[in-house]
Amino acid sequence: MRKGQNRFIAGFLLAPLTLYLIFVIWPYIQTVGYSFTNWTGQSPVFDFVGLDNYTELFRDDVFRTALWHNILLLVFIPVVTILIALFFAFMVNVGGRSAAGGVHGVRGSGFYKIIYFFPQVLSLAILAVLFQAVYRSDQGGLLNGLLMKMGLVDANSPIEWMNDPDLVLWCLMVIIVWHGVGFYLVLFSAAMQSIPKEIYEAALLDGAGRAQTFFRVTLPLLWDSVQTAWVYLGIVAMDMFVLASTMTPGTGFGGGPDHHGEVMATVLMRNFLYFGKSGYACAMGVVMLILTMIISVITLRATRRERIEF
Repeated sequence: MRKGQNRFIAGFLLAPLTLYLIFVIWPYIQTVGYSFTNWTGQSPVFDFVGLDNYTELFRDDVFRTALWHNILLLVFIPVVTILIALFFAFMVNVGGRSAAGGVHGVRGSGFYKIIYFFPQVLSLAILAVLFQAVYRSDQGGLLNGLLMKMGLVDANSPIEWMNDPDLVLWCLMVIIVWHGVGFYLVLFSAAMQSIPKEIYEAALLDGAGRAQTFFRVTLPLLWDSVQTAWVYLGIVAMDMFVLASTMTPGTGFGGGPDHHGEVMATVLMRNFLYFGKSGYACAMGVVMLILTMIISVITLRATRRERIEF
């Protein structure tokens, strides 16, 4: 009976595992193989060059600049997104209090959830088009227009949001945070709703304030969800290709001004499609894969805590 059950399970797993090996694992293996060659992407003929691509990679100033930008995004995007999403989730679930001492969300919390989640239904490509209008460097831009109306910016010298080397990366980060907060608000809200209300009511009876309730009750019980969110946002920060390639100035997948809007994905695609250095681009892809896996493992290890049962 047991042997028949194992064959039955194996039969169902065979097809998806085969597809996964063909369409996911095999391309990874090919990419690793090509990274040791001088493949141009067009010619089927190429030579084995060993570690030359990797040696050149870490002498490439543009790639090192892009790597540093990804590290900055990796630090700020998860922290800012998770903090804002946790705050909003706390307010719409347990931020309000009734006269009887019960626990509930702030007034209109259901409406707020819809509003906060709305950016998540838009693709990053659509967001890029929308925020190009927001960041326009004239009076027609939403931000410049508002600042000019408030008298904070001179109409003759508007802020060049996407052309300013000191602002371009932060402008991209704002879009990612705005896009992601709604999703993680819903994720944290679902986790909060599984926490018995009696725990919050007991904390209130003991005289705990909102800040104490959040840090002593909510955050420890949501830690698994926070850990998962951190890993996913870290992966987002390591990519950033869609926004960086469509919104930053520059020839061939953006990256400007003067490479201040560069991320590893834009450097990779420029080398692959524009410069015909496909083997070199594959080496970048392998480095990105290794860094993403290392960051995920470190994050899971560093944020691991003893599970709290309730």
